[in-house]
Amino acid sequence: MSTQADHGHGLVPRPEQTPDALRAALAAVDPKRLPEMQRTKDEAFAKAVEWQSLSPVRSWVLTWARDIEIARRPDLAARHAHAKNNLEHEDADVTREALRELSAVLDEAMKAVHA
Repeated sequence: MSTQADHGHGLVPRPEQTPDALRAALAAVDPKRLPEMQRTKDEAFAKAVEWQSLSPVRSWVLTWARDIEIARRPDLAARHAHAKNNLEHEDADVTREALRELSAVLDEAMKAVHA
């Protein structure tokens, strides 16, 4: 695992992008999502076999690396939660801002895992 925590104080170090490392990190930061991770892993591997391509597996790795990046960083986790809570706000301007912020959080997390 990388010890990078370049924004705020991460709960755990940034994991390597392997299924075992991602699972261990998720167990530390958001264990209730472990069944979801396993289900989506099974789906990705089944698609990889069907499509004869590693693209579904790579997509699975990046998606979970991104989600773990958000969960392990309190700054991103707070922004993510706030944005998600406002996605169905009665004020359209609040909803638009929530969508913009959610997109910004996802982009920042993805950039971090690509660094």
